[in-house]
Amino acid sequence: MKLRLFPQETAGLEALARMAEQISAGTHTLAELLGAGPGDFPALTESLRKQEAASTADFATLLTRMRTSFINPLPREDLYALGRLLNETSEILTGAGEVIELYALDRMPARISDQLEILSRQAELTTAAMKSLNDLDSLEDYWLEVLRLAKRADQTHRVLDSELLTAHSPATFTKYSTLAGQFAAASRQMRTVAIQVGSIIVKES
Repeated sequence: MKLRLFPQETAGLEALARMAEQISAGTHTLAELLGAGPGDFPALTESLRKQEAASTADFATLLTRMRTSFINPLPREDLYALGRLLNETSEILTGAGEVIELYALDRMPARISDQLEILSRQAELTTAAMKSLNDLDSLEDYWLEVLRLAKRADQTHRVLDSELLTAHSPATFTKYSTLAGQFAAASRQMRTVAIQVGSIIVKES
């Protein structure tokens, strides 16, 4: 890692860590939604919206710090890319909650829970990584593990779509497949965050 000679602004890194924490919180809220009844859907979906709003506020903080800080801990384009990806992930999680509420999905296929379990693990690893961006040498294992989980998530999604198509009517398939697609999209976002971190590791080594 490059030797840094001047003190740096750390608020941007702290904002990224908080954004990752909102993603982890979102996966926990979605786990509650998967086990809840329709009467609980509105309150839980609103919790997701609040978590997304907190992420967006932290993204705004990150952008402000990038504009006003003379020395940033990482290149501005990398900070921006990470912030954008994390904020978009929170948006995707909110979308998943809204799909559950709008379609009143209260009998979840087991593989949807498997998708969320993988995504939750990716979110946990990403949260830890965002808190360690000032020590890039420690993040290679994170990068590789999230990529491994992303491959597993892709496979789970393909199998789930096949099972849904076999077991349900076209209308029901569409509902559950839409939710599965939201989870798959969030997992791909976590993979893209890891790839971005890998790029930073290479550039800063």
